[in-house]
Amino acid sequence: MTWRNLRADDLEVQFNPRRAVPDFEAYQAANAARSDATRARLAGRLDLAYGQGPLQTLDVFPAAAADGGPAPVHVFFHGGYWRAQDKASFAFVADHLVAQGICTVIANYDLCPAVTLDGVVAAARRAIAWTFRHAGDFGADPARLTLSGSSAGAHLQAMALAHDWTAEGLPADLIKGAVPITGIYDPEPARHISVNAEIGLTEEVARRNDALSLPPRVRCPVALFVGGAEPPLWQQQTTLYAEHLRAHGLAPSCRVVPGANHFSILEQYLDPASALLRAIVALAHGRPDPAEET
Repeated sequence: MTWRNLRADDLEVQFNPRRAVPDFEAYQAANAARSDATRARLAGRLDLAYGQGPLQTLDVFPAAAADGGPAPVHVFFHGGYWRAQDKASFAFVADHLVAQGICTVIANYDLCPAVTLDGVVAAARRAIAWTFRHAGDFGADPARLTLSGSSAGAHLQAMALAHDWTAEGLPADLIKGAVPITGIYDPEPARHISVNAEIGLTEEVARRNDALSLPPRVRCPVALFVGGAEPPLWQQQTTLYAEHLRAHGLAPSCRVVPGANHFSILEQYLDPASALLRAIVALAHGRPDPAEET
């Protein structure tokens, strides 16, 4: 199945989650309320600057490792099609991760149209580098850094895996595991739907940031998730990225969450027994992805 011959309305349904899930605002409101409660409950360090831009800030929720040593550190990137949303609405991600002894970082990044997609990707990479360099300040172990995030945040993880970290004086294996959730890995379809009025993608920028054409430089476990209630062509993006990783010698797991749409899939972070949360916890603690054990 290809998207290139679809009519404009069909493209919107396939590649614009707000069209595919008409009540998306209810999910966003629930996440914001949960996050308010999380910030009130956890002792976080909020709005720490990792760069010069006004959105280059992150929140750190330290954790106490079970063995008394430094905790693994996990960075979450929110979605919003590279042009919307804020870390303040995603603090709830930290609840069960901190309880599992994982220092959790919720990152903001520059948004379109204030910057191009190139700038969005550069900011996300800067957040990862800052976390690696400063993890020790929060009792965390930079040698155990993992990632997760949804939608645009999944794409930012893919771009981080394709990055040459040694060019910044950082270890090639900086990232020890990634959990991309319901991602858009090739930006080109977004160039042909209404969201591009805000994103401002050109053909050249989309090509430079096409994770399906960039070989992964970081060799780490990858656990991919996508919602079973998402449009087929959106689900296909995850399938294509899994195939891309396999073609380059990686062995990602790839799981469909039954009944989950683009927004409800994040409720997996609320359930310690969910496949998604179990995958993040396992990779953060250097254990195999549970999918590899079944």
